[in-house]
Amino acid sequence: MTTRAGWMSRLTISTVLSLAALGASAQQTIKIGEINSYKAQPAFLGPYKNGWNLALEQVNAAGGVLGKQLEVVSRDDNGNPGDTIRVAQELIAREQVQLLFGGFLSNTGLALTDFAKQKKIFFLAAEPLTDKIVWADGNKYTYRLRPSTYMQVAMLVPEAVKLKKKRWALVYPNYEYGQSAVATFKKLLTAAQPDVQFVAEQATPLGSVDAGAVSQAIADAKPDAIFNVLFGADLGKFVREGNTRGLFKDRSVVSLLTGEPDYLDPLGAEAPSG
Repeated sequence: MTTRAGWMSRLTISTVLSLAALGASAQQTIKIGEINSYKAQPAFLGPYKNGWNLALEQVNAAGGVLGKQLEVVSRDDNGNPGDTIRVAQELIAREQVQLLFGGFLSNTGLALTDFAKQKKIFFLAAEPLTDKIVWADGNKYTYRLRPSTYMQVAMLVPEAVKLKKKRWALVYPNYEYGQSAVATFKKLLTAAQPDVQFVAEQATPLGSVDAGAVSQAIADAKPDAIFNVLFGADLGKFVREGNTRGLFKDRSVVSLLTGEPDYLDPLGAEAPSG
């Protein structure tokens, strides 16, 4: 909870810095729009929402910002970039919010990044990891909190090299985040370990992984190690099916997000050792 509340404090700082340009001084409250994929990713975003609600209560109880209370108007984007833009437009036109925050998936985060640029409105990307948010598609209205996909993979690669495994299998959600993570992993691991081989690559539909088929395909390739980018419900299905089939026995697994409590805790005793 402390972690989730912490980024809301950063949001408050960003709010203070941007309000003068947004012309909010004449209003009684500061209205903030929040957009996220609550229905699509409930395991992570339930605790996340509790976190920013707690922070919101604490900030307002302490007097708010610039002597004004903060009001958050939240909307669900169904994990769909088109819906993301629709609700963002509604928040500005109907609710008259003065800035936006949120975004969980990289594709919806990129949609909000472009929207912020077009509408010239401040957007704080709370969760999306894609590098494009601040590089290829970045703009002066968009800021991010979390380390990018490249940064997270780069932190893991030295650990992967230490394993001294030659044959690697890759499993990832088939959209911007997963594709970027795997591309970066291949590039950095190959640079550090030129004899590495990638013997299986399973790109799964986001939110609907066929864990049995994926696990079997990886097992058939007989890799020495697995690079796993799955998260949320897909991760749980993959771990359970992999355990059933003995996929992780005597096989190293390097995961990008599995160590985060939001994903690790639901696995309980099913989480593979290490």
